[in-house]
Formats: sequence, structure tokens, C-alpha cells
Amino acid sequence: MAKDTLTITDNRTGRNYEVPIEDDTVKATDLRQIKVNDDDFGLMTYDPAFMNTAACRSAITYIDGDQGILRYRGYPIEQLAERATFLEVAYLLAEGELPTRTQLDQFTETIKFHTYVHTNITKFLEGFRYDAHPMGMLLGVVGALSTFYPDAKHIHDPANRALQKVRLLAKVPTIAAFAFRHSRGLPLVFPDNDLDYIGNFVNMTFSIGGRHKPNKVLQHALEILLILHADHEQNCSTSAVRAVGSSHVDPFSAISAGIAALYGPLHGGANEAVLQMLDEIGDKQHIPKFIDEVKAGRGRLMGFGHRVYKSYDPRAKLIKKVADEVFEQTGLNPKLEIALELERIALEDEYFVKRKLYPNVDFYSGLIYQAMGYPTEYFTVLFALGRMPGWLAQWEEMLLDKDQKIARPRQIFTGHDERAFVPVEKR
Repeated sequence: MAKDTLTITDNRTGRNYEVPIEDDTVKATDLRQIKVNDDDFGLMTYDPAFMNTAACRSAITYIDGDQGILRYRGYPIEQLAERATFLEVAYLLAEGELPTRTQLDQFTETIKFHTYVHTNITKFLEGFRYDAHPMGMLLGVVGALSTFYPDAKHIHDPANRALQKVRLLAKVPTIAAFAFRHSRGLPLVFPDNDLDYIGNFVNMTFSIGGRHKPNKVLQHALEILLILHADHEQNCSTSAVRAVGSSHVDPFSAISAGIAALYGPLHGGANEAVLQMLDEIGDKQHIPKFIDEVKAGRGRLMGFGHRVYKSYDPRAKLIKKVADEVFEQTGLNPKLEIALELERIALEDEYFVKRKLYPNVDFYSGLIYQAMGYPTEYFTVLFALGRMPGWLAQWEEMLLDKDQKIARPRQIFTGHDERAFVPVEKR
């Protein structure tokens, strides 16, 4: 008997089966051999929300949730956030290695060359209501880019894929800034390619009557936040990009699926929910009552706990440090005092410690975005800007993976057996 196998006894038939184990997993299709009779479809696994199913092999992001480890292409997130630029991280995720100075300069110049969008895009944006949600605007415009660049359908051409990835990295900040300006009735500010990637985006959002005077601390904080959001393994939006991309659609359509998934309050909207929670608490003296309500099941502690992390989210540790730097510049937000006290109590309370509910990336990020001048409805757009390099890297990895086919999950049918149609007169 081979060592790296799993022996399964089917008690329905008394038969034994040997299933290979590779990378601590078994292939679900290997279970198909387990049948009651020859006409049987074979055994399937049932795993709603993919709680314990690996849908792909990936070399991009490594997470150890128990140890609180997050690495991009082997590099610890702490080192990248402290020492790398966002475009360095984007290059790393795409190419697998950090760029040399020459490679980074070429990559940066290529991005700058593609920051402008077609004039018709601005007309398209004008069609949205004045109070349209900026995430809905981003979703619609990115999806529409496939009609502006029909060459994007040639996804099996490496040079063409590279061009579309650059277009997305370059144009999405411009579109996001246009959505910001539209929601405020402000004239659009076009890219200023004398500025760096982050500075250009900030200028397009906040410029009034001339180039925006930057706050270097806030811009660096924004860059760190985008790096921390750049990829996070097979989350809901990344899975959406992979699933839609598996149909071999163009990358603009696949990425718009990721944006749609991120739009949801259980994914990208979580930091907004944290601010709403802090507003509801209102004052530090109300925290004990709020904690009791949560324990009684009459409330939720937003920004704590994570599907993957069962210890302190490493991104949250970094963001907490960034928050200190930001509030030195902007002044202390009263919500921060509530957040700090809430975190202190929760980390000492046996109820939350026992359930491994530690602060996650959303707990402080919303406070920082708000201090920078971004409204709560815009937080998810910033999340999408950060996640763009990860989505693109995951999309291309999926395309080049010979094991991948068009996504098509199985189901367990629970409906009626065959029944005869009844004419409407007899119903």
C-alpha cells in the first residue's frame, strides 16, 4: 500500500478504495470511482462556500491564518509595506520577482503612457445620477472598457495580455478619481504624469484650481494601504475573477466581476460597517453595554474575526501603526478612541479570545480613509484600486494553468421527481 494515499471503505458496499494524497489534498474527481452500482454517478463532495476545497494551485500569495502570516511571492507583507512602492508590488505579483531599477522605470513609464481614458468614457460617466454610488460607477465603466478595447479578447497572446493588464492598472485610478469628482459635482481632473502613481491619483481626486498640495505622510499611508490590499489568496472577489475568467472572456469583464463581488457588504464594505458600529457606540462609556449586546447575540462586533486568520491579522498590525502616523497629521478622530478601547476590551475578554476574534484589516482602514478626506461610500473603490494587481495576477495564472477548465460546480438536487404537467384550467 502506498504511503501517500487515503484508504476509504464504503460501508454501503464493503469495497475499499485507495485515493492518492498530493500536497495534503485529494482530488474530488478521484472520489467518482466510489459507486454503489455501475449506473451511479459516483461520490461527490458537498462544500458550500468552499470552506475546505482548493479550487486551484497558486504561487502568488501564501497565508497561514493560525500564525498570522501573509506573503506575496514569498516576501513578508511587513517588508513590502515598509520598503516597496505599490508599483513594485504590482510588478512582483505579475512577474513573480521584484523589478530591477531599469525594469521598474520601464514599467512606471508604460503605466503613465496609458493613464488617459477615451473621451467617450467621460460622457459615459455623465450618464450616471449625481448621487450614484462610486463603486457602481467603477463597476459599470470597467466592464464597458471591453467595448473600447476589443483586442482584449485575444487572451492567449502574451503581449496582448500584458497590454490589457497595463491598461487596467493605469486607467482604473483615473476612472475611480472621475467617479469621486462626479459624486461632488466637480470638474474632472485629468492625469498629471509628472506625478508618481499615488500622487497622480490623489491629485485627480482632490485638486481644486491647480495641482493639489500633497501631504507626503498621507500619501505614503495610502500607498501602504493599497499594498496591504493587493492580494489575499482565493477570497470572494478573486474567486469571481477566476470563475468568470475561466470562460475565456476579456480581462475587463473578468475584473468587473471582481469589482461586483467586492461591492458586497460582506467583502469590501466591511470597513464602512466598522465606522457605522463606532457611530452607534458613540462614546467609550457605552462600550461595556455594546459588548454585552454582542455576547447576547443582539449585535455584531464589526472588524473582528476573519475566515482565514485565527490570530491577529498581520495587515491590521501594520494599519494600526499607519493610523498613528495619519492622526498625527490630521488630528485625533474621536472614533479612534472608541476603537482603541473596544480593541483593548475585546482582546482581554475570554468570550472573544476563545473564539479567536482578533482585529482584521477593516478595523482601522476606514478610520484612516475618512481622515484622508474620503467618504465612506468611496472606501470600497480604494479597496478595488489596491486589489487590481492581485486580480490581474490571479487571472493570468488561471489562464496558464493546464488543470483549469471553465468553472462549473456540481449540485445536490433537492427538488421534485418527475411529475406530469397540469393544464392551467385544472390547477
